[in-house]
Amino acid sequence: MDATSALAPSRLPPAGDAAIAIEVEGLTKSFNGRTVVKGLTMQVRKGLIYGFLGPNGSGKTTTLRMLCGLLTPDSGRGTCLGYDIRTQSAQIKRHVGYMTQRFSLYADLSIRENLEFVARVYGLPKPRAAALGAIEQLGLQNRADQLAGELSGGWKQRLALGACILPSPQLLLLDEPTAGVDPKARRDFWDEIHALAHQGLTVLVSTHYMDEAERCHEIAYIAYGELLAHGSVDEVIANAHLATYTVTGPDLAKLAERLKRTEGVDMVAPFGTALHVSGRDAQKLEAAIASLREAGPQQWRRDEPTLEDVFIDLMGRSKDNFG
Repeated sequence: MDATSALAPSRLPPAGDAAIAIEVEGLTKSFNGRTVVKGLTMQVRKGLIYGFLGPNGSGKTTTLRMLCGLLTPDSGRGTCLGYDIRTQSAQIKRHVGYMTQRFSLYADLSIRENLEFVARVYGLPKPRAAALGAIEQLGLQNRADQLAGELSGGWKQRLALGACILPSPQLLLLDEPTAGVDPKARRDFWDEIHALAHQGLTVLVSTHYMDEAERCHEIAYIAYGELLAHGSVDEVIANAHLATYTVTGPDLAKLAERLKRTEGVDMVAPFGTALHVSGRDAQKLEAAIASLREAGPQQWRRDEPTLEDVFIDLMGRSKDNFG
């Protein structure tokens, strides 16, 4: 079995499985003749934080919009919370909180006013009480009367999350929720996500950050419309079958250029003051670097591949669908 086959998704369980929040098979969507999502097959079990990773333009946002009923797939089937994504989008929308990449609340309203407005839009019986509950849950009490437009990126994202959870959804779809916020705000946001998941909420979140991916229960990597890997972080790393060395010492830039032209070396990437050098065939990699290890001034240490190593390798094997 080749590496690509080893990473291919397994067949889904029967539709209607009570333990499954999302399941899609063969999902495809095109725009202006370009296929953005191609034959996507995946499942998300209830109660998990599921990380959705991939480069810009890989189809993550399009997939999220199909899952919550905002876009209709060209082909394929799927269910979200047991509802058919083609024919029952209205039911799906009532049970899903969707947080877009752009802040979409009112800048000239306070946190409290924004949340009260959202509560009324959802038709909640006690909108003021619902807003106060979300404010307390997310630690926004000291800023409740601050205008949304005056908030930092991290506080805006927390407010947006509060709006998403107001109607007590069963599923959260978060599209790169921490892009552009500082590390402390990202960590606080993820603490909230884990607290919500602990209460039984299912979360599907797209992200570019490896540390965030490692906080997910399961992850999927999509590149240019195709799902290339999925499972727990440990499973994705193991299934990549990468042999990896960490190289330190002088002249690393020159060494990296040479290694990129060396047969048997599949991935070369700088990590701080070191290089990560990987190959999908351990024997070929060993043969390729043997003379460099013996003669070069650098120090070579056999290491475990990281999640980032795996994603760099997957990205290198992917074909841009803009081409």
